[in-house]
Amino acid sequence: MGGYFGVASKSSCTNDLFFGIDYHSHLGTRRGGMAVYNELDGFHRSIHNIENAPFKSKFDGDLDELEGSMGIGCISDMDPQPLLIRSHHGAYAITTVGKINNADQLIRRAYARGNSHFMAMSGGKINDTELVGVILDQAGSIVEGLRLVQENIEGSMSLLLMTTEGIYAMRDRYGRTPMVIGKKKGAYCASFETSAFINLGYETHYELGPGEIVLITADGMEKLSPAREEMKICTFLWVYYGFPTSNYEGINVEEMRYQCGHMLAKRDQTEGRERPDIVAGVPDSGIAHAVGYANESGIPYARPFVKYTPTWARSFMPTRQSQRELVAHMKLLPVKSLIENKSLLLIDDSIVRGTQLGQTVKYLYDSGAKEVHIRPACPPLMYGCKYVNFSRSRSEYDYITRRVIRDFEGSEVSDEVLAEYSDPDSQKYADMVEEIRKRLDFTSLAFQRLDDLIEATGMDPDKLCTYCWNGKE
Repeated sequence: MGGYFGVASKSSCTNDLFFGIDYHSHLGTRRGGMAVYNELDGFHRSIHNIENAPFKSKFDGDLDELEGSMGIGCISDMDPQPLLIRSHHGAYAITTVGKINNADQLIRRAYARGNSHFMAMSGGKINDTELVGVILDQAGSIVEGLRLVQENIEGSMSLLLMTTEGIYAMRDRYGRTPMVIGKKKGAYCASFETSAFINLGYETHYELGPGEIVLITADGMEKLSPAREEMKICTFLWVYYGFPTSNYEGINVEEMRYQCGHMLAKRDQTEGRERPDIVAGVPDSGIAHAVGYANESGIPYARPFVKYTPTWARSFMPTRQSQRELVAHMKLLPVKSLIENKSLLLIDDSIVRGTQLGQTVKYLYDSGAKEVHIRPACPPLMYGCKYVNFSRSRSEYDYITRRVIRDFEGSEVSDEVLAEYSDPDSQKYADMVEEIRKRLDFTSLAFQRLDDLIEATGMDPDKLCTYCWNGKE
């Protein structure tokens, strides 16, 4: 994933930009970047690796050299950015969040048109943000170029582009990721997360629609290209990677997660499943779901283990799976008096590989738990995301669901068979869930149903992307 933040101000933008970007640190783990503009010195930029240290500590020493009235920046899980580019549009800085599925095709087209080389290589591949710049520069104007980016990229692409005149903000064609404009006296900002500007004094001014393009300056916002009708915003925003205080399409993340837990509890009640002694959430992304479950069911909420955060990084930060598993284990400390001889119901945001959750459950058994019931807050993940890069998984067979299906069906599985495994009312689905339960040694396992999850969002189902669960675009 990744997050972006931009500011256009009548005074210095540097502090707002610095903290606004930092408030996106939950969305990426590899690199951070800032670019500013001032009339005296032009454009300045700084990029740092943030895999082993947080954004604030890496950039704190750069702020004196990053003074300007406008700025953009990012937390990136992929390429180094923002990039500074000079083209026939003039000089500009650009940062992007998205996924380009047809990059090879677009690169070949660029070479065929006479593009001689690409400069910004990263991890053995061409930097996606530079590729966006190459597409953009084919058009006669920046706005035409931004529309060209939307039309040519298969996947998704939202971006901020800063010129000497202002900051262009573009939400991806189907609105899979958010883009919101904030306003305060003397300044406007553009942000992925509404939570990023609350403490900076901004109020939500405008939320871009799918494919919409606007220009912000210190004096205001100008709409340049209208929103499209069709929306497919990522539902996983609310389930997992969105920040609790943020709102997307007017729906708060924390409230949605309470409702999600509420739906899980109602389903357990309807199915007549056994009531545990306490309900708990896997810190931190399962906690709000667990609160919702406890409120609906009347079962006490408790914290049978607590996360030690002062020195341990987020469990998904390390690039190697073995390191992630170690971090996930080492930072959870048990409260044995809340575990011993207890029947626990544990809610996690999702099950991907199952490795970390399986280790957590073993940890609870080793600490004296009598039973551990698991309720993931979303349906079984079946398909690798093609749009927003929310998972590090390189293969769909990283998913425990797909490994189980392969063991049941063989290596070649048709879309029709996968659809059966995605149907919560089918026997194949029931067999898959039971096999996952046995492999991970859960007392019981019941995933959130997709229809319940959609109801928890309160959004029109046609406006939600649910591809990772049912393969439907």
